[in-house]
Amino acid sequence: MNASGPVALQLEQVRKSFGPVVALRSGSLTVHSGSIHALVGENGAGKSTLVKIVAGVYQRDGGEFLLHGESVDFSSTAASKDAGIAVIYQEPTLFPDLSVTENIFMGRQPLGAGRRIDRKAMHEEALGLFSRLGVNLDPRRLAEGLSIADQQIIEIAKAISLDASVLIMDEPTAALSGVEVERLFAVARSLRDEGRALVFISHRFDEVFALCDTVTVMRDGDYISTDPIAETTSSQIVAKMVGREVGDLFPKTPAEIGEPVLTVKQLESAGVFHDISFDVRAGEIVALAGLVGAGRSEIARAIFGVDGYDSGTVELNGKVVRPRSPRAAIRSGMGFVPEDRRQQGLVTEASVAHNVAAVIRSRIARWGLLTNGSETRTAGPWAGRLEVKTNALDMHATTMSGGNQQKVVIAKWLATQPSLLIIDEPTRGIDIGTKAEVHRLISELAGQGMAILMISSELPEVLGMADRVLVVHEGHITANLDRADATPESVMTAATNTMEVPA
Repeated sequence: MNASGPVALQLEQVRKSFGPVVALRSGSLTVHSGSIHALVGENGAGKSTLVKIVAGVYQRDGGEFLLHGESVDFSSTAASKDAGIAVIYQEPTLFPDLSVTENIFMGRQPLGAGRRIDRKAMHEEALGLFSRLGVNLDPRRLAEGLSIADQQIIEIAKAISLDASVLIMDEPTAALSGVEVERLFAVARSLRDEGRALVFISHRFDEVFALCDTVTVMRDGDYISTDPIAETTSSQIVAKMVGREVGDLFPKTPAEIGEPVLTVKQLESAGVFHDISFDVRAGEIVALAGLVGAGRSEIARAIFGVDGYDSGTVELNGKVVRPRSPRAAIRSGMGFVPEDRRQQGLVTEASVAHNVAAVIRSRIARWGLLTNGSETRTAGPWAGRLEVKTNALDMHATTMSGGNQQKVVIAKWLATQPSLLIIDEPTRGIDIGTKAEVHRLISELAGQGMAILMISSELPEVLGMADRVLVVHEGHITANLDRADATPESVMTAATNTMEVPA
């Protein structure tokens, strides 16, 4: 632990409530210049609230907030940025109709002659930032349509361009490949070596132990502990996070495998994926594995009708599903939990009840009218089953933790009673305790006869939960592995296509 540098950021016994909901009871964090400090805890532990107080999104109700030894309170995010704090949030927040460069320099564009925006200077600086990050991204292209990974890279470039003395990264690697993570870590270490203070929030303990000097644990809005990373273990951290010993993270139970529910035949999309053929049977969990950009999510989106395809067929329970029509997919019995839950899975400014009932409104409306009461009656059992931690179903989804937001999206699709559930990155950006809950639910659904198609970038999740693993490399399925044959070596060999793996 590098504690020799001066204290850059200090919060002591910080409190924050939203009406009757207490988000922080005793939020405490001390970060030194020239160090990388991990902040961990389950979703709902108060991490994001603490970060938003530092960022000027919220103002504290009590406690102390010091920056470089001086007491501060930021009334806006602009004030926080001006003080030298940069925050990279878990979910990208880009303007889709603006270019990559314009997103990076929004509100602080360099001016040239006649006080006109110097677009050339912006472009050159953006190129320099991407070069420093080791990525090849066109600064002139629009942000619309960029992958989650590229959006995250832009957020990182934006933060670095601020030349901040305190940099807070909230799940920055959630959608990055292994190579991109290593590049980010190299940048983070160089910033630390320059004397900056970094806060790293992650649920991936391998990253915490590889990158950080110190770790602070929070639970249920309270500060629990701070330890040098070299003097603790992942099991000790987990026990502090959840207040109990976590059992099996992958509670996969045997299920009776039935007849094919989903049958995909020779699906083809020029330049995206080729000759995709497989099936998913009742009670079976099939995982699509592979590196970021391999085409896994694109295959899932085509099956559900979000994206089109050039040839091939998708059948559900023996009947062909009309392409390019999510409505037809839903009617046939499909549910789809997307990778980007905030942008594609939720109406964040709507209530939990409204979100859960969203897909089945026509079923629960009476005489064409939909009431709050009917939404609440429909959502209640599903929210209860998934143990959504919210005091009331009329709370906005935007106020919930990432893990609870994911549960709401899953509840929405389970309310349609699908025979096939497609779930893309089921535990991206959620804590270890909630991961176990989501895994348990997936296993229970399979045990009840539901067919599950799961896309995951986390190899332990793939190996722990799947009955079969389909490995995708550059739009091709390069391996079809039974659970007994799926190992880290066999999956990664097929994902990189370094040798022939029998399908």
